[in-house]
Amino acid sequence: MVSCAHSVKGVAVPASRLVNRNVIAGNGRTSMRLEPELWAALLEVCQREGHDLHTLIRALDAARRNGGRTSAVRVFLLEYFRAAATEAGHAAAGHGPEVARRAA
Repeated sequence: MVSCAHSVKGVAVPASRLVNRNVIAGNGRTSMRLEPELWAALLEVCQREGHDLHTLIRALDAARRNGGRTSAVRVFLLEYFRAAATEAGHAAAGHGPEVARRAA
């Protein structure tokens, strides 16, 4: 069942899953809205890299060229975890054709 926040002209509008959090970026305090899974991934990166969330956001904000801050964070997370993905890691997670061949 989909949770609805409100309706528009009698049509139910689903509630957003996005979580709003305050962060410190280029010009000071601001807010970002991301899915809970992306917030968890950001915190995991911070823990792995020994940074706090605000330091990471400031670095991503300073490095972005086009687009918004949230977009830059999503792209960073994709690139970070893609770079960390290995064939051994995929096999351990049960991904890919090698696993399918062994199961057959």
